[in-house]
Amino acid sequence: MAEDRKPYHHGDLRAALLRAGEEVLAESGVEAFSLRRVAKRVGVSHSAPAHHFGDAAGLLSALAAEGFRRFLVSMRARQADAGGAPIDLLVASGLGYIDFARSRPALFRLMFASERPKEETPELAEAGEAAFRHLVEDVARLRGRSPFSDPASMADVVAAWSMAHGLAELSISGRLKPLQSMAEEEREAFLRGMMARALG
Repeated sequence: MAEDRKPYHHGDLRAALLRAGEEVLAESGVEAFSLRRVAKRVGVSHSAPAHHFGDAAGLLSALAAEGFRRFLVSMRARQADAGGAPIDLLVASGLGYIDFARSRPALFRLMFASERPKEETPELAEAGEAAFRHLVEDVARLRGRSPFSDPASMADVVAAWSMAHGLAELSISGRLKPLQSMAEEEREAFLRGMMARALG
C-alpha cells in the first residue's frame, strides 16, 4: 500500500503539530480543520495528534492558548517603545492587539470567534485570563484604581477592548478602506487617535 507519510525527524512533536495546525487553520479555516490533515502535514500517523491533544477540539484549544500567549507578547512589544505615560502604554497595547490580528487573522478568529476551542481547558483559560488581566492592569495604571472594584474603570476596560477589537476585526476583514490607501506612518497615527478616543 502506498504511504504518503514521511519519517518524522522533529525533536518536539507537540510543537511541530501546533505549527502545522496553525498552517492548516490559515489555509482551510476552522470548519475544515482536522487532525488527519495536520498529521499529514507533519508526516506522522493520524493517531499521533490524538496522542497529544485527544481530538481536533483539543488541538484547536492548544492553538488558541498559544495564540493568547503570542497576543500578549505582541501587546507588550508595542509597550516597550511607548514611554511611561499610562495613556501611551494603553494605546500601545491596543496597537499590539491590532498587529497580532493583522499578522495572524485565522488564529485571531479562532481565539475570539470560534466555539470549537474548549474554553474550560486549564491551558486556554490561563492564557486568556493573562491577556485580559494585562488590559485590566493597563486601565488600573491609567485610572489609579482597580477595575475589579471600580465600575467606571471596568467600563474603560470594555471601551478600550471594544475599540481595539473592532479596529482589528475591521482591518482583517478589509472593511477599513481608508486605511488601505494610507502610508504606514499615517495609518499608525490614525489608529493611535482612535484608540486614545475610546478613553477620551
